[in-house]
Amino acid sequence: MNIEISPPATQAAERRRLYLSRAISSLIILLALITGLLVLRQVAEDPRTDDAEIFANYIGIAPLVSGPITRLNVVDNQLVKEGAPLFEIDDRPYAYALARAKSDRQALAGEIGDERRIIAGKVSGVDVAKSAALSSEANLSHAAASVDQAKAAVANAKAAVELADAELAYATNNLHRLEPLLAKQFVTVDQVDQARTLEATRSQAAHEARSQLELVQASLVAAEAQFKQGQAGLLQSNQQITQATHNVTTLDPLTGQLSGRDAAIDNAQYNYDNCKIVAPFDARVTNLTLSQGAYANAGQQIFTLIDTRVWWAIANFRETQLQHIHPGMEADVYVLSRPDVRFKGVVDSVGFGVTPDADLIGRLTPGLPDVQRTLNWVHLASRFPVRVRIESQPNEIFRLGESAVVVVRGQRSLIARR
Repeated sequence: MNIEISPPATQAAERRRLYLSRAISSLIILLALITGLLVLRQVAEDPRTDDAEIFANYIGIAPLVSGPITRLNVVDNQLVKEGAPLFEIDDRPYAYALARAKSDRQALAGEIGDERRIIAGKVSGVDVAKSAALSSEANLSHAAASVDQAKAAVANAKAAVELADAELAYATNNLHRLEPLLAKQFVTVDQVDQARTLEATRSQAAHEARSQLELVQASLVAAEAQFKQGQAGLLQSNQQITQATHNVTTLDPLTGQLSGRDAAIDNAQYNYDNCKIVAPFDARVTNLTLSQGAYANAGQQIFTLIDTRVWWAIANFRETQLQHIHPGMEADVYVLSRPDVRFKGVVDSVGFGVTPDADLIGRLTPGLPDVQRTLNWVHLASRFPVRVRIESQPNEIFRLGESAVVVVRGQRSLIARR
């Protein structure tokens, strides 16, 4: 049996190689740990995800009026500018409706004009009735004055009758005193004749005074009758004023219809204007599945317009990463169709809600919650959508729903932007 003993130099070399290999291995492990920590720090500070899609606002284009499409100005997937014509609907029925509404408005305006002239005539009738009433009032005042004048004349006539009766009584008494004295020749015949003449004159004057009294009394009756007639005429004139006033109509029932006729014109004009549909903004046409001549129903979507003015990347980040993401941070967006092109973006908002997982919280049903009795040992982090607005100029490569990768540049970018 032969035993070989290594010289000391060989053993020392082997120990050095062993130590060197262990040192290199330790260094490699240390570098790997440092690299891992740096990667973890980078991922924490600059979160990234490949669970993202390109998104843009879009609207469904539906006509507001119904009718056959007479002109279709776009094709599917065409890029259109704001105000560009999209399609036209046969506007003839709406043009007729607009003309009819305007005609009804003009007819109502003519009717209002005719009624205004009729009302003016009725108002003139009221003025005539008022003039007649004023004339009746004047006649009544004149009749009242005539009555007063007749009453004064009657009073004067009665005074004249009383005076004439008194003078007649004096003349008669004087004659009766003188006649007995003539036989005794205390008076002359001439004196008796004068007394008889005076008595006859006074009798005639008394008769005339009574006749005059009867005449003025008759005048008073006539004046009173004329006064009553004037009162009746005034009452009739006032009634005519009332009747003429009641006959005067107003324009309110007709003028109240003007707003309705104007609204009908505006509605007809609105429908007519909406026969031509234009692009409300710069957009791309998609999902166009009909041709010119098809019948379009109001409110029924014809195709979709994708708003190309602003594009977003909707990136779903784990809930553990959200603490490092804030609105205003810079972000890089890569689309899978052009992975070598970087688009600059900025975080617009961070989502605050997603649909709860029924496997975790159960189902919310009427009555009591339905909680699952199973236990999942592996708990996956929820993902919340982060909206990143792409600040680069829009171009042809953006497509709604395209897969993307989003890298948020972290707090340093937010500080730099401020």
